Amino acid sequence: MSICDSIYTTTQEEEVSIMINITVPTPDVTITKQDNPELSNIYGFTDFHLITRDKGGIFMFYNDNQELLFVGKARKLRPRIKKHFNDNVSPIKLHRDEVSKIEVCIVRDPAHREIYETYIINELKSKYNVEKVYFK
Repeated sequence: MSICDSIYTTTQEEEVSIMINITVPTPDVTITKQDNPELSNIYGFTDFHLITRDKGGIFMFYNDNQELLFVGKARKLRPRIKKHFNDNVSPIKLHRDEVSKIEVCIVRDPAHREIYETYIINELKSKYNVEKVYFK
């Protein structure tokens, strides 16, 4: 999925077109909820160890129908994702049971994380994001 936006600036001599092309990154890690987990779990997820603890990136929560529920970014992915399942102020606190898949993309640059998060929220119309929403 990608988007191309044209930004036009005019000078006295010519018109300049700058193309911005953003593509949703391919997930580096995907974990799914287990139906009857035998191991220690958080809301049915047992594979948090597959998510890097000390790298930054973006994460996406999906439901069983593959609808995007929430997009977030973090400097340290694993602790931030886990916090969404424990925190009383998380935007998904009332919908934690609905999450069935978590996709994680490593994105080292903080500015790129910000751009990807905003783009994905709006392009895929994330259900529970309340900030950075430009669609209605």
